[in-house]
Amino acid sequence: MSHEVIARGVLIRDGKILLCHPKDRSFAYLPGGHVEAREKAADALVREIKEELGHDATVEAFLGCNEHAFRQAGTFHTEINLLFKIKVPTLSPQTLTPAACEDWLHFSWVALDRLEEVNLLPKETLAWLRTPKPPPFATYGEDWL
Repeated sequence: MSHEVIARGVLIRDGKILLCHPKDRSFAYLPGGHVEAREKAADALVREIKEELGHDATVEAFLGCNEHAFRQAGTFHTEINLLFKIKVPTLSPQTLTPAACEDWLHFSWVALDRLEEVNLLPKETLAWLRTPKPPPFATYGEDWL
């Protein structure tokens, strides 16, 4: 079993949200990454945005937390996702699709009304994003033991 703490960024501009896609998979998720030992979650998110996109980010607000449990290649995983509103002034849907600094992933701007088309994970993230005042904490996943 794997337990992970992940800082994820919500960057919405002009009715579009920035999403991350692994090149070898058919799903998307909010950009960000693992919080390292002795690292603040907001600092981890700023670091991950710089590593994955090459852009400087600012954390504007903590939005909430969700737990997600899933099975991948026979191994159970539990994620604690810390969600933050971020600002990245150098990124905009009007500019080119942001280039990834890591060759295993790519990024795209997706219209908020077309999120069903990208298989956003965790699945409940879609409902969370569409809720006018989303709850600060959510638990979901089909593989809870």
